[in-house]
Amino acid sequence: MHRFPIERSLRYRVAVALATFSIFTVGTLCIILYFASDNIEEAHIEQVIKMEMDHLVHRYQKHSDFISQVGSHLKSYVVHNMEEELRLPAYLRGLNPDYHRIYYGMDDFHVLVHAIGEVKFVVAYRITLHKQRLQELRLLIVLSWLVVVGIAFFVGYLLARVLVQQVTDLAERVNRLAPGDVQHGLLAQQDMDEEVAQLARALDDYQNRIKRMLQREQEFTANISHELRTPITTILTSCELLIAGADIPIKAYHRVKMIEAAAARMGEQLQALLFLAREQALGVIETVAVAECVYDAADPLCVEIARKNLTFEVLIAPNVVLTVNRQALHTTLMNLIRNAVQYTQKGYIRIEFNDRRLSVSDSGMGIEPAYLPLLYERFFRGSTQGEGLGIGLAIVKRICNHYGWNIEVDSTPGKGTTFHIIFP
Repeated sequence: MHRFPIERSLRYRVAVALATFSIFTVGTLCIILYFASDNIEEAHIEQVIKMEMDHLVHRYQKHSDFISQVGSHLKSYVVHNMEEELRLPAYLRGLNPDYHRIYYGMDDFHVLVHAIGEVKFVVAYRITLHKQRLQELRLLIVLSWLVVVGIAFFVGYLLARVLVQQVTDLAERVNRLAPGDVQHGLLAQQDMDEEVAQLARALDDYQNRIKRMLQREQEFTANISHELRTPITTILTSCELLIAGADIPIKAYHRVKMIEAAAARMGEQLQALLFLAREQALGVIETVAVAECVYDAADPLCVEIARKNLTFEVLIAPNVVLTVNRQALHTTLMNLIRNAVQYTQKGYIRIEFNDRRLSVSDSGMGIEPAYLPLLYERFFRGSTQGEGLGIGLAIVKRICNHYGWNIEVDSTPGKGTTFHIIFP
């Protein structure tokens, strides 16, 4: 089954959509929490300082001679006069009653100053621990968001598998179907989701239309084949009866042979056109002697080869064989040899086989480089020389594609052309 790049798969796109939604939602919450955490910490610090200031004032009012405590992070002072003011740390001196934020060296202090009469109360709080806790919280938020990103993609991909499983199953069933194939039953199932069932019903309807179209086409081509083969068979039979007569004049004999050759070629072209139209099988796979098949394909062209005085060389040992469709190989060789004879006025036609490569070479007029891309197009003819419908190489290309053979061409204008058929 053909595989698309993962970024084009429905499962991948559903997973990305789910993961993106989760990441956006959680990311928004993380951003809000990231910036709100600073305000929360600030409010917490102010609350701690205010509570400490209330406690300090309350103790002073009950015991005016108590000694304020100085800790490593929270310091409180009661200042009665200028002498006590000067004993304060330098960064706390001369502060007016208010809330202050002071940076001293590497430290960050939040200071609340309160005055009652001539007495000044100072509470200083070093927020190092709060800043450290805030950084840890923010780091945790970022790491949590990254973890959520990974989990969202993983869970989203697993969940997407469940969501698109019915579509995948339907695609596999469609991939196993051949045109007009009904052995697997209808694609639509009772347990399908409505959207998938709608797609399955549309495919069932399309499959039925294809089946009816193929039936009409098969009936048409069968009728056409019968109607055209019957007169061709009549012509060939009549030619054989005329030739069998002992008293036929020589001129009439040659003319009958021309009629017979033209009828035989018409039959071959009819078979080739049917293959182009339907790609119907040309026979069964069997062991084929390559040299014998070459001579059989070239036999109808012997008169033309002799008329042009061309050298016909078959450089293939009699024991060389291929396991292929004999009729397909015969049709391919017949078209390539006919092309070679048609566009060669003097010189040679050479057929070789080496390392599973069958080559048909000529010393003819060659092919212009500009024509090479159009070489296998139907009804394309690179020259007005010779006869034909311009479908010979199109038939050869279609046969090669059908059976997995490769076709290559080497050509030099004015010197000749070589077609290579490479068998797998």
